Amino acid sequence: MSSHSGEEADGPAGDGARRDRAEIDERARAGLEPLGPHERPPALLAAIGVCALLAVGVMVGALTVHDLARRGGSLPGAVFLAAIFALLAQGMYRRRYWAVLGCEALLAFQILVTSLALVVASTLAAAGACLLSIGLGGWLFWKLVRVMGRIQAGERRDRQAS
Repeated sequence: MSSHSGEEADGPAGDGARRDRAEIDERARAGLEPLGPHERPPALLAAIGVCALLAVGVMVGALTVHDLARRGGSLPGAVFLAAIFALLAQGMYRRRYWAVLGCEALLAFQILVTSLALVVASTLAAAGACLLSIGLGGWLFWKLVRVMGRIQAGERRDRQAS
């Protein structure tokens, strides 16, 4: 078993790898075109729609389900969740990086939980629904990564201009 110190990793080979990575990152950033003044890519519109529908759905569900507490829910909890989804939808509509990042965090959580649900799915329909959810969530997550980069490119351009 060999032991490597931090000094060995920071040697000339480590510096070269970091420099190469920095150059690759810089080229990728330079290739990103910032979003136009009123541009909202399809993936961003899809994420806005999903969050808005979830906000409405949570509130409708909370207001129409009788004995919500017996089913493990609460009206204050539903209002909180609906407010979070509405805030994310509004933030993404305004093209805020934090809102897209928050939506991606929720998508990652949804993908993980649905993957776990797939393990215990007892019918083909349940497994199919899990696979569909994982596929759509993964697709939206992947598409939002580029949107986040384009939002950052615009923010970086604005900072350099001022």
